[in-house]
Amino acid sequence: MPLVARVLIDSPLPQLDRLFDYAIPPALRADAVPGVRVKVPLRTAGRVVEGYLVEVVERPEPSVAGKPLSELDAVVSPVAVLTPELYALARRVADRAAGSASDILRLVIPKRMVRAEKAWLAARVAAVAGASDAVVSGGGDSGATGADAAVSDAGAAKAADAAPDADADAAADAGVVDAGASDAEASAAGTSDTAASDVESTEPAAAGVAWARGILSDFPDLPAALADHARIALDAPPRPAAAGPYGAWAELVSAIALDTLARGQSTLIVVPDQRDEDQVLAVLAAHAPEGVVVQGDARRSGPERYASYLRLLGGETAIVVGNRSTVYAPAADVGTVIIWDDGDALLSEQLSPGVHARDAALVRQELEGSALVLAGHTRTTDVERLVQLGWVREVTARRRESPTVVLSATRDGEARGQRVPSAAFAAAREALTHGPVLVQVARPGYAPVLVCADCRTPARCPHCTGPLRSRRPGAAPECTWCGLTIGSWACGNCQSTRLRMASSGSERTADELGRAFPNTRVIVADGDHPVTRVDARPALVVATRGAEPHADGGYRAVILLDGDRMLLAEQLRIGESCLRWWSNAAALAAPGAPVHLVGVTGPVARALATWTQPAYARAELADRAPLHMPPTVRVAAVEGTATSVETALGALREAVPTLDAGAVLGPVPRDGSGAGGTATSGSSGRPAGTGAGTGAGVRALVRFDYALGRPVAEALRAAVVADALHGRSRDRRAGADRFAPRTTLKVRLDVPELDL
Repeated sequence: MPLVARVLIDSPLPQLDRLFDYAIPPALRADAVPGVRVKVPLRTAGRVVEGYLVEVVERPEPSVAGKPLSELDAVVSPVAVLTPELYALARRVADRAAGSASDILRLVIPKRMVRAEKAWLAARVAAVAGASDAVVSGGGDSGATGADAAVSDAGAAKAADAAPDADADAAADAGVVDAGASDAEASAAGTSDTAASDVESTEPAAAGVAWARGILSDFPDLPAALADHARIALDAPPRPAAAGPYGAWAELVSAIALDTLARGQSTLIVVPDQRDEDQVLAVLAAHAPEGVVVQGDARRSGPERYASYLRLLGGETAIVVGNRSTVYAPAADVGTVIIWDDGDALLSEQLSPGVHARDAALVRQELEGSALVLAGHTRTTDVERLVQLGWVREVTARRRESPTVVLSATRDGEARGQRVPSAAFAAAREALTHGPVLVQVARPGYAPVLVCADCRTPARCPHCTGPLRSRRPGAAPECTWCGLTIGSWACGNCQSTRLRMASSGSERTADELGRAFPNTRVIVADGDHPVTRVDARPALVVATRGAEPHADGGYRAVILLDGDRMLLAEQLRIGESCLRWWSNAAALAAPGAPVHLVGVTGPVARALATWTQPAYARAELADRAPLHMPPTVRVAAVEGTATSVETALGALREAVPTLDAGAVLGPVPRDGSGAGGTATSGSSGRPAGTGAGTGAGVRALVRFDYALGRPVAEALRAAVVADALHGRSRDRRAGADRFAPRTTLKVRLDVPELDL
């Protein structure tokens, strides 16, 4: 019976987000196995495109509408890089977000690197040969390994022929593949060497498990919840670790990973940025067995990333540490997925379809039945909503830990408006006799905001109306938008030519504190001056939020400035964000060190002082529920031309008649700035606000209950496909480039802010 390949085409066009049938020619039947990369002809476009072979089926009549099926053009590689589990996850996540599965896979599967692939294939062939020799000599029975399923029989034969080409240079390019090659050589060396290596590796593994269980003993209910594969909300200890330059949270997530590894399962640790990743890697380097940690982030070269991905396809248990795309890693038998600090915006994917790592992890946990740990120093309203529903289990520590927080604005005798009150100043002076002091500020630079010295009107650029700033004392102001230096400026309100610095950035704060504390080191840590670690000597560390370096032994005092300015941001979640920034900074303080929050009162300040972030999240949910604000409801952003948006909203109302009358907000006109950094379906690999159709247009928001998620996503996705087909037919009649994407309607689900 003829074989038919079902192929997912790697394309940004939404109308191609389905499986296409292709006949398998006899010459490619041995290589055409599910998961491999293939090249297929696209009849309507008259070109050859790449895709993934998802499945192979048998059909008596391989034809459509009386026409024979097109044949596969080529098999790009014998390695099955797309596992069935990964495709199921990508499909499920894309459908929930009204996006394309190929957009998800483009974030996960690295580009093919031939040299790294050759080295991996050569190592697999050597491993199989060594296992066969062992079976022949021992008279035993051999079983297929997980790696065997990733390479077809013909591919293994080709790999054997190509093995001489996979020399030491290729292995060096492959990075972690060297570890896989060493494993293959060790398995083929002999029983005596294997037994010796097992004895050597057992001792550190046992020591790591014992250390992990000691860390987890502070959470009595956690081991049982992990073994039960539960969904867990976990508050990490807010203090530095005593053993090294990392936080106690890094020890906690590493201990969970080692405990999972001891049960013979893999762990995925998803962190927001490289600084957090380095802390986790430092802990695992000290306690994890050699060769089990796989690093998956964008800092690595292409060959290293591809080699790490191939290693995960080998079927061996591993601990994978990386950024947001790590949540999709095809590790074998995943037992636990850990999301650290899910309130960080870096965990929200900026490319289409814009899925948050937390949402992808929830989908993966439902599909695979692994444990899911949502850990942090604070509790987001998204996680707290799941806790209240009973979908996520809250696990608490045996003994509650909290830093010493002082609200300077509530102390008697403190003057409001004073940037560094006397109590915080005295605490910093005392702490500097023992070690470093952290001062957190809102913005980088010297003077981020300039105003007219006479009428206090904000200074604007005469060319683009952007805000002006000053990089250093006495320097001419420059525009923060266009970068133009303004030699002569006049106020548009009173015609004055005098400027005044309205705010202080990290550099100006460091300058002022340097004069207030003479003979003291002053270290600036922000985006332009990255610092990851400071020693235990006395120093003033002035850092912007999120850029605070780790101090050996912890900071002897922490001063949080500009809190009132941070809370003035026009954002729905600004209270959550400020609480997270301040809590993460407070967690860097040494045990017993004071943490001064300057100039802030109200619920956010009380939550920080009492260290009751979950209670603050519950109060936020109670306030947002009557107003139908996220995350009590889901929100979809629909953006495009006025005709496209109105057509999509009309189709949505028809497909989902149970939507409330006030579910749709807008549409309202949009300026030419695009979507303000949000990812949208249809942008496909480009940040929102780029590409066709983002100039003049309108934007609408749709609020809907979680129970209506599937029909709303299906209706909006159908609208995107219909708009794309209509746009291409219109452009074809007009003689436009037939290969250029013409999608003008853009959709994103689960937007965090109601921003029209």
